[in-house]
Amino acid sequence: MPRRRRDRPALTGVLFVRHATSAGMRQARFPADLAADPSSLARAEALARALPAGEAWTSPARAARETCAALGLDARPVAALAEADHGSWAGVRFGEADPDALAAWLADPDAAPPGGESRSALAARVAAWLDGGPCGVAVCDAGVIRAALAHALGAGVLAADRIDLAPLSTTRLAAAGSGWRVAHVNRKVQV
Repeated sequence: MPRRRRDRPALTGVLFVRHATSAGMRQARFPADLAADPSSLARAEALARALPAGEAWTSPARAARETCAALGLDARPVAALAEADHGSWAGVRFGEADPDALAAWLADPDAAPPGGESRSALAARVAAWLDGGPCGVAVCDAGVIRAALAHALGAGVLAADRIDLAPLSTTRLAAAGSGWRVAHVNRKVQV
């Protein structure tokens, strides 16, 4: 049963939580719908105590949903929070992707993996969701959080790719009159 956090003030803005590590992340694979690593989920308890009250959303990805359960969040799956569709690269090790296609994808935000979604399309999807004015906690993968940061900062997708986001870290965007303000990035809760 989800733990209630009525004693904490509600958040004004979005607190992004990068979901727990999955086996695919440990093996340097493109995201696929894999389970969260149990040892990573075990570290979620300290983070759960630090989360604010309010609405919660999750990527439809299995690792994100499992992270929400470990955090005690009754989160609603939202398609806009899904990691980019990596098409035929889903679950493939980075070094096994076609080198020319991978180089194009890394250099051009409009390039997409075969049968997949470009990073600029992901960024547009996430920006549209943010511009809808959500306030609460969103559990998702790093690509979505980077897209949200790029939108908040008015930066390009390639610039946001340089931001490290650890599993179970938080990134907070505060609602501001003119859009979004970055309150913190990649904050890890001490266990």
